[in-house]
Amino acid sequence: MANTFDVIVVGTGPGGYETAIRATQLGFKTAVVEKNKLGGVCLNVGCIPTKALLKSAEIMAYTNHLSDYGLQLDGTVTADFPSVIQRSRNVAGKMNVGVGFLMKKNKIEVVFGHARLTGGGSISVTPSVDMDGKEVGTARTLQAKHIILATGARAREIPPLPIDGEKIVDYKGAMLQQKRPNRLLIAGAGAIGVEFAYFYHHMGTEVHLVELQDRIVPIEDEDVSKQLERTYKKSGIKISTGVSVERVEEDGDSLKVYLKSSKKTKPIEVDQVLSSVGITGNIEDLGLEFIGVKTDGGFIKIDEFSRTGVDGVYAIGDVAGPPWLAHKASHEGIICVEKIAGQKVHAIDKGNIPGCTYCQPQIASVGYTEHAAREEGFDIKVGKFPFTASGKASAAGHNDGFVKILYDSKYGELLGCHIIGHDATELIAEIVTARTLETTFHEILEAIHPHPTLSEAIMEATRDALGQSINS
Repeated sequence: MANTFDVIVVGTGPGGYETAIRATQLGFKTAVVEKNKLGGVCLNVGCIPTKALLKSAEIMAYTNHLSDYGLQLDGTVTADFPSVIQRSRNVAGKMNVGVGFLMKKNKIEVVFGHARLTGGGSISVTPSVDMDGKEVGTARTLQAKHIILATGARAREIPPLPIDGEKIVDYKGAMLQQKRPNRLLIAGAGAIGVEFAYFYHHMGTEVHLVELQDRIVPIEDEDVSKQLERTYKKSGIKISTGVSVERVEEDGDSLKVYLKSSKKTKPIEVDQVLSSVGITGNIEDLGLEFIGVKTDGGFIKIDEFSRTGVDGVYAIGDVAGPPWLAHKASHEGIICVEKIAGQKVHAIDKGNIPGCTYCQPQIASVGYTEHAAREEGFDIKVGKFPFTASGKASAAGHNDGFVKILYDSKYGELLGCHIIGHDATELIAEIVTARTLETTFHEILEAIHPHPTLSEAIMEATRDALGQSINS
């Protein structure tokens, strides 16, 4: 086994393993260090297995509306909760194997264990324990000209909600547990919170979603927040906004969660609490202080090309701060290693990173919200097209939601787009590409959108922004 490399990537989530592959394509001798399982949080206990759970919930939701499609089912469909969880684990397992194949295909050396930076391009690797409780790795010392930290992040813990893995869980606990709680309070209504609210609701759990801000999915456009809240409440999910968790008390087998608002504090009785109040970077015990890498608020400080300020040390993805998205990590890592290779690259445009939430209806957005655009001083044109007016959405039985699109009045620049509806996360790529190409409303209208498709809603919303609405 060689111990000297051109590039070593610490962490093998999407950002880490894709960066390593790109490094080998550029001719670098590359290794990765992983203390858990290949694929990181995203593939093992994050993005991918969560989407498997959500698909089971979506199909369960379908069974309650079969008559809407002219179908009848004799008997009832029930959720076999352990089997739902096992399906999710099987999907994650296949992806884990796939990353291993990619490492071999690209001749990337995989080193298991915990990495610590010891200075001068040196890394000390010691055995670690993976998520299954298995010890992995052996003691080794590695050397590299360039070290890229891609160690990711984990759920943030707050004093009122100490995570014990049983009564109070984080996203991993909610994803892996074999027993479904009858009553679940979810603290935090960002992407993770609303996704798990959708999943557990359709598995049969009574869900209460609470959010400190005055609306759910608070980083999204206000119209999107209102639409999702209406849909969730209609389906039976309880929602409280403008409240915080003051304390949690055990009451036999139940929990009393005290919710504090500006007016009063009241207890809610539940079986379990899911804390989804944010994340913090995995920066501990990496040797950052020893070599002088600076951190801020639990994340590594970097410049536009992921450089930490310490020669030969870089950081990408969640450990380097928001937005905490797998696709941002991958793009950031590829730019980082291409810059190392001396290629002419552009810094990542954080204003054009799409955000996606995979509940139903899905949410996808990129660019300015209406409020942010007006605050920035833009004179804007706003267009909106409801999926109730879409032939494809009506045929598919997915009428919830809309496309909302923003243009600059003066130059026609596409400032932002906000979609809530079925397959919203697939539709947003058109807008990301359009913004990358500096497209205006003229090009969107001139691009012939196939009929009947959901993507027509982007064209129709653009027509609405210009006062040329045809189908709504």
